[in-house]
Amino acid sequence: MKIYAFHLLNDYSGSPKVLRQLAKGWIQNGLECHIVTCGGREGFLSEIEGATYHHYWYKFAQNPLLRLIFLMCSQLLLIIKMFAIVKKNDVIYVNTVLPFGAGILGKIKGCKVIYHIHETSMKPWILKKFLFGMADFTATEVVYVSQYLADQEAMKRPSHVVYNALESSFLNTAVANRKTLPDYKNVLMICSLKAYKGVNEFVQLANKHAEYNFRLVVNASVSDIDQYFSGQNLPANITIFPTQKDVHQQYQWADVVLNLSRPDAWVETFGLTVIEAMAYGIPVIVPPVGGIAELVENGINGYKADSRNVNHVSHLLKEILDENALYNYMQLQAIKLVKKYDEDGFVKQSMDVLNLN
Repeated sequence: MKIYAFHLLNDYSGSPKVLRQLAKGWIQNGLECHIVTCGGREGFLSEIEGATYHHYWYKFAQNPLLRLIFLMCSQLLLIIKMFAIVKKNDVIYVNTVLPFGAGILGKIKGCKVIYHIHETSMKPWILKKFLFGMADFTATEVVYVSQYLADQEAMKRPSHVVYNALESSFLNTAVANRKTLPDYKNVLMICSLKAYKGVNEFVQLANKHAEYNFRLVVNASVSDIDQYFSGQNLPANITIFPTQKDVHQQYQWADVVLNLSRPDAWVETFGLTVIEAMAYGIPVIVPPVGGIAELVENGINGYKADSRNVNHVSHLLKEILDENALYNYMQLQAIKLVKKYDEDGFVKQSMDVLNLN
């Protein structure tokens, strides 16, 4: 029996990072793991020791119509490539709803098909309806990254809520490098370079608070950054970084971490940057809705706020950074709460879903 783990686009975003953790855990538990993803890219799914790789063609396109055509073509190629390789007693693990061809393949072959659902915000609605419909039709079981997502995208199949976890190596590095004395002035946000992720609101906050330093780390190239901010006069207290393989230096610098995703355009189903920040004892400000809100207790390890009200976020940011006693309390609570998201427990839950424990 083999596990075939399917992911569409190998990059340095959250969902392939989660699959990497799972794959490493499966391999350490003696399972034979095959990674099936697009070729020609580097990302979190690259070079996992002990994994066997199968690549198929896929290319991301900015044009929505072209992107849809590429997706459909890639899934047809996936089915053709893997049809003779996958056997009935193998497990098909579909990471996100995008590689729907894997679900079809598993259904045809009679395999156990497990969908790992990370997302809910998806446009256009017809594509979302199709992809989630395919998941519901082909899945044997479904894994959700938060209770919010399980409620929002409920399916007829048996389901499990498995919260994402920190890699043990990340946690160990964080513990060894936590600030003993905060600077009370450094503000960090790590996200995709999209308006709905609150990038513009982050710039507004930098304009409002010349007394603080702001860093924006985006999953994009330098040319993409230049194009996005073309014609804008950015404040002197903000620095923008392209894709970072290693974010430890950013967290070691930060005193507060923000997630400013707009609730009307993008609902965060989890928030890996939140638990990464908590590992460093860093307070956070997150949206008041979605799975990410399940990670934060208001006034305990951070605050929940709607980024569309920049003045309110500004007030909370100032409260955290200017009231040292509050900051120190939140720092201690963050360190306590992060223990809920350890990697060993995460892998054990996954093994339980696979019924291999």
